[in-house]
Amino acid sequence: MQHANELLAADEPGPFEVIEGNIRSPYVILCDHAMNRVPRALGSLGLAASELERHIAWDIGASSLARALASKLDAWLILQNYSRLVIDCNRPLTSADSIALHSEDTLIPGNQNLSRTEQTQRARSIFEPYHEQIRCTLDARAANKQSSLLLFVHSFTPRFRGIARPWHAGVLYHEDLRLALPVLRGLRRDSSLVIGENQPYQASKLTDYGLIEHGERRGLPCVELEVRQDLLATRNDQVIWADRLARVVVESAVFSD
Repeated sequence: MQHANELLAADEPGPFEVIEGNIRSPYVILCDHAMNRVPRALGSLGLAASELERHIAWDIGASSLARALASKLDAWLILQNYSRLVIDCNRPLTSADSIALHSEDTLIPGNQNLSRTEQTQRARSIFEPYHEQIRCTLDARAANKQSSLLLFVHSFTPRFRGIARPWHAGVLYHEDLRLALPVLRGLRRDSSLVIGENQPYQASKLTDYGLIEHGERRGLPCVELEVRQDLLATRNDQVIWADRLARVVVESAVFSD
């Protein structure tokens, strides 16, 4: 799928990556914050390289987890290729956090005083193509009468503003509970894990674009999965969590219709 792009140079990666799964698999995995890449035209957004390695720029470990999980489930996987500091593909364009002026306590110099044209350019170049690819994928599956269960894969920092987060993982949902609650129960069967219910974040129409737009508005079972970043530090860690999530998701899918 080709897009005319106002922001990305021809030799830069496109706004998304698609890894095709088995067409018979019901699972579609989305990873909104997979990379910390910044378009060349935007430099470093005025940030030191070390800042772009931090959790403020991307969901550390989420891409590797999503790839491992997709392999386990034979799922289709769509990953967003640019830093959420450029534009957050899990926020409505009307959200104040769509293009963050600050992230946690860090000022983002390259996001200050943007013109409407500059904001629109980022949306047209990254946000819109990514979500259009998701729409096209789901439309094609619907046309082929293929069921779709949506898994949104994220990660979260172990400490936020100096406060330790106790959860190993979180299960986020909004109004559709069909997939989320069985997944939550499944993960909580392991008594060694602390699993948050809409923790460390609360899913809402103001803060979660994909879950609402691609899941609930289409009537598709959907869940947002959050894993703490220090638990995804190695390839072995990622495989352990992919195995755990895959097992629970498959068990939960029978309850989702």
